[in-house]
Amino acid sequence: QVQLVESGGGLVQAGDSLRLSCAASGGTVSKSTMAWFRQAPGKEREFVLAITWKGGNTRYADSVKGRFTSSRDNAKNTMFLQMNSLKPEDTAVYYCAAQRGLYGILWSTVEAYNYWGQGTQVTVSS
Repeated sequence: QVQLVESGGGLVQAGDSLRLSCAASGGTVSKSTMAWFRQAPGKEREFVLAITWKGGNTRYADSVKGRFTSSRDNAKNTMFLQMNSLKPEDTAVYYCAAQRGLYGILWSTVEAYNYWGQGTQVTVSS
């Protein structure tokens, strides 16, 4: 069973940058599409971005396009989320997710992902 663990969250000011990591264990996700989601208090979990197994293609939510990017180190079973120009509305718990299948489509729905991390809190102050 694949386990995902996020790290790197914290409290930052508006305009700052932050880099999150997602490490997989218990199995490989090196050939699986992975994604980042986030959930703010009182809101539903929302899609942030998805990245293909080689990192060659990424799908972004409009709200983060131009500010967030993702990369992967498949040799280390790790995915990263680089967040720049952070805004207070980016405050949320950030989750990484992976599909069980191989070479999957860049889905933006929660239901498309089988493995989830426990989340890491990102707080952006104004």
